[in-house]
Amino acid sequence: MSFRKVNIIILVLAVALFLLVLHHNFLGLSSLLRNEVSDSGIVGLQPVDFVPNAPQHAVDGRQEEIPVVIAASEDRLGGAIAAINSIQHNTRSSVIFYIVTLNGTGDHLRSWLSSSTLKSIRYKIVNFDTKLLEGKVKEDPDQGDSMKPLTFARFYLPILVPSAKKAIYMDDDVIVQGDILALYNTPLKPGHAAAFSEDCDSSSTKVVIRGAGNQYNYIGYLDYKKERIRKLSMKASTCSFNPGVFVANLTEWKRQNITSQLEKWMKLNVEEGLYSRTLAGSITTPPLLIVFYRQHSTIDPMWNVRHLGSSAGKRYSPQFVKAAKLLHWNGHFKPWGRTASYTDVWEKWYIPDPTGKFSLIRRHVEISNIK
Repeated sequence: MSFRKVNIIILVLAVALFLLVLHHNFLGLSSLLRNEVSDSGIVGLQPVDFVPNAPQHAVDGRQEEIPVVIAASEDRLGGAIAAINSIQHNTRSSVIFYIVTLNGTGDHLRSWLSSSTLKSIRYKIVNFDTKLLEGKVKEDPDQGDSMKPLTFARFYLPILVPSAKKAIYMDDDVIVQGDILALYNTPLKPGHAAAFSEDCDSSSTKVVIRGAGNQYNYIGYLDYKKERIRKLSMKASTCSFNPGVFVANLTEWKRQNITSQLEKWMKLNVEEGLYSRTLAGSITTPPLLIVFYRQHSTIDPMWNVRHLGSSAGKRYSPQFVKAAKLLHWNGHFKPWGRTASYTDVWEKWYIPDPTGKFSLIRRHVEISNIK
């Protein structure tokens, strides 16, 4: 065999070996991208899965990714699906959804997402460990939220999205009609860890709940007869804010140990009963009001047009509802429930459950009436 032929054989073998190594490295990288990014040192929150496909409509690969956190319980899963669908449809930005669930809901949620128009979204499912709330929440039948662990997921944002500097939290009973990028770009003042929509803003009518306690100021949420509350020197007439939609500066949140502060007031409430006995809204609101007293920024009120669930009647004009950037059905009358207002707006974004486990209650009622 000539020297020339030997050189050619060696060269072919070298190229083959190089291609083999390159292929092996590519497979390893691909596997890494598909694996869950987990933080093993974090107690209580367990990442389940991660779908890395970039949105087809993302136009700029260099743009900042927008983390959106939504809690999704089994009995309200349709709400989370509708909210996610509305967000995804109305933005050209790169969004990653952090969907917080309890054990047993993940498989249902995953099958729903994978078989619908949402199969291309980027998301992470995170199981919430209820042990995080031990000693911090006293179950009270009169306060339904006290027995719904996912209500408190918003207190643990830095754990849910450990690598993000900023994130959006929103409840599952919302529909987003604007570009989520605008909400994400809400300016926060120096030293502020979050921006909320205040209850005294022009787009939300002041509401009185059961004739006891105003839902738009601090006295509706905190018991000012308690000495510990009085010592805080917070004016009872201070305008409260709604924690169902907010933007968080997670760097500042961590620096101020906001989660620890919230847990402190949760424990004190269990021991001393600091919340108003006629609590105007969610049980998560009082500790947030204390920790963020005069230390929060504000979001555009059109990004949290609420009280759509406070009654079955319509409180806003069709023009105003259409102009709203975000509609919030906070209250007892949910858009997937028996009676609710503006259900046509919500159903535009609802995707039926392919498994049949979740269905709209009012449709069952309509079918029964026909029979």
